[in-house]
Amino acid sequence: MSSNHTTVFRARRIHTLDPNRPSATHVAVRDGRILGVGTLNDLKAWGHFDLDERFAERVLLPGLIEGHSHLMAGSMWQFAYCGAYDVTDPDGQRVAGQRQLAEVLDALRRQGARTDGPVLGWGLDPLLLALPRVTRADLDQVSSERPVAVLHGSGHILYANSAALQQAQLLRPGIQLNGMPLGEDGLPTGELKGPEAMMQVLGAAGLDRLFLNAGDVNGLQAFAKLAVRAGVTTATDLGASSGEQEVASLLRVTGDENYPLRLVSALRCIGMRPADAVAQALALREQSTERLRLGRIKIVADGSIQGYSARLRWPGYVNGAPNGMWYVPPENVRDTFTLALQHNLQVHVHTNGDEAVDMVLDAMEAALLQHNRSDHRFTLQHCQLADAAQFRRMHALGMHVNLFVNHVYYWGEAHRANTVGPDRADRMNACRTALDSGVVFSIHSDAPITPMAPLFTAWCAVNRFTHTGRVLGEHQRISVEDALQAVTLGAARTLHLDHEIGSIECGKRADFCVLNDDPYELPPERLKDAGIWGTVLCGRPFEAAG
Repeated sequence: MSSNHTTVFRARRIHTLDPNRPSATHVAVRDGRILGVGTLNDLKAWGHFDLDERFAERVLLPGLIEGHSHLMAGSMWQFAYCGAYDVTDPDGQRVAGQRQLAEVLDALRRQGARTDGPVLGWGLDPLLLALPRVTRADLDQVSSERPVAVLHGSGHILYANSAALQQAQLLRPGIQLNGMPLGEDGLPTGELKGPEAMMQVLGAAGLDRLFLNAGDVNGLQAFAKLAVRAGVTTATDLGASSGEQEVASLLRVTGDENYPLRLVSALRCIGMRPADAVAQALALREQSTERLRLGRIKIVADGSIQGYSARLRWPGYVNGAPNGMWYVPPENVRDTFTLALQHNLQVHVHTNGDEAVDMVLDAMEAALLQHNRSDHRFTLQHCQLADAAQFRRMHALGMHVNLFVNHVYYWGEAHRANTVGPDRADRMNACRTALDSGVVFSIHSDAPITPMAPLFTAWCAVNRFTHTGRVLGEHQRISVEDALQAVTLGAARTLHLDHEIGSIECGKRADFCVLNDDPYELPPERLKDAGIWGTVLCGRPFEAAG
């Protein structure tokens, strides 16, 4: 039911990303949608309005879109942060990185002092600490009696102490499980790679509910705070279990008009039969609301490059590590694609290694022979090592791609030296190749793997600086305009939502990112430093915390 109440927001400048009217000074909003964009005089035709000048000295962009993140980016803050880089928590407080194993262990001990239960941490990456590995013996220094479990920085490995392994009945000889290496004593080392090995410990200790509970209300609120601070109005939970209680919690939280974020959740189908995954996604789609979009599927094909569990083509890893893991059998990927096309469901597929990309493209080609649906928008997620030939094939198959370009900064030096070598590191997350190939693309943070911050992600795509200041892959740089398009309209297209969000134009949702600085006026190397006031979601302003 229309209220016919109109608010006109005035801004120093509005960058619309609408090619018909790229910039403006005023935007009219009614019933949460954009009524018109232009000058104040242009908007007078709509009749009476209230003029809101709170943004008169600020700059508006379309609401930024985080096309690949996970709700656990909010809930993780109740555990010990064990990553190597400084980060900012949901309340805007800086949290120091842990740059030595001793610092990681101290952080876990402090966490243990705050709770009587298991000691949990996240963000640990031995590669960034110049360590070959982390073992159960290392974590036994935190506690020999209480379970200690720490998620790898990629989210694809779990490190567990002896007590956690014992609780899962795995601290014994004779274990034969893919992803669970054994030490010289014949016992598990404490490193658990891939979902099968990880869940053996997480499930037995009841830790899966703590680490992976997307329905945690406090975590949902913390996630929203992170989003507003980053200028994000739409974010994904790209790989949820989507259980009944979890979905009920999501519906309840997002149904509150004070919740400042639109969520797009995809069903994680690891361990599911294709027919069951499609049936559940179809049922979920019927429960969608304006601020909770359900009914997409997420497949995880392989692991992580920095965890040496991604599937790489010849010549593999430069340090001689064995090839990575298939999380889902290739035939299941093909069958899921075929059924999803038949039922008009969108699929997002995690592919870190280039061999995984080949497998997915083969599966897509076979599925399209069965059901040649136009505008399917199946999207390759991460897709870090794809080469030009693979991008041309994506374009031919109508696939989109969402590139994990933050890796250039956070892991670029490690990839260059330890995982794939200088030449393949230069082409990682090849935004320029995607653009030149005509592939619709977006870029993302994969929060909590890296912090949710689309302007930082755009900065990575524009400059391609590693943390040392090296330019990694100069010829893959893109312009500020193209990078901002990737975190707005490009991301909207990969989510099949570009008819609603991604640009500021008549008829779309009134979602804005409110900036203190104009990103088009800043030097490209300072794009990440643009100050963010907060967001507007469906015409309702939300100021950032901290």
